[in-house]
Amino acid sequence: MSDLLYKNISKYVNLSKEDFNQFIKPFECRKFKKKEVVLKEGDYCAFEGFVLNGCFKIYYLNENGFEQTLYFAVEGWWITDIDSLINNVPSILNIEALEDSEVLMISKKDKEYLYETMPQIEKLFRIMNQKSSVALQRRILSLTGKTADKRYLEFLEKYPGLEQKITQQQVASYLGITHEFLSKIRKKIFEK
Repeated sequence: MSDLLYKNISKYVNLSKEDFNQFIKPFECRKFKKKEVVLKEGDYCAFEGFVLNGCFKIYYLNENGFEQTLYFAVEGWWITDIDSLINNVPSILNIEALEDSEVLMISKKDKEYLYETMPQIEKLFRIMNQKSSVALQRRILSLTGKTADKRYLEFLEKYPGLEQKITQQQVASYLGITHEFLSKIRKKIFEK
């Protein structure tokens, strides 16, 4: 179970098995059923979670009450509301399991303790935060500067196989379009 996490963090820092065992101690393995809410808008986020298996959608409700999906978290991805976690403010995000899933979760307090006792962990999360910032910038540029067709193709590349697991409405929410428009895009692309 923790092999996936070890493999993931080994991309960024070198940890001995002994150090990794110290690192993983404060994590708790949690199971979530399909449609179970991990974080609800208005609650305070007190965790970061590493997805061992399953899939989550991270979304908010816009001022018209429509769901806007920021991203999907699949195996090997992290889930949290970083604003709520860091700034101790109510979350504007919702995190929901799209299928039965397992997550290794760590509290903010335990993560801070790891920072103090294991300097390489602070480096790990700094690098991960930098990569997350890059991904966020690319997502913003895609939403503001690319056609829906190109965003759909990027979605297929970024999340291979996910479209078969989620609804067309969820894909459309991620792309920032209606599901009717998504149907037209899919038809046009698959006719080529």
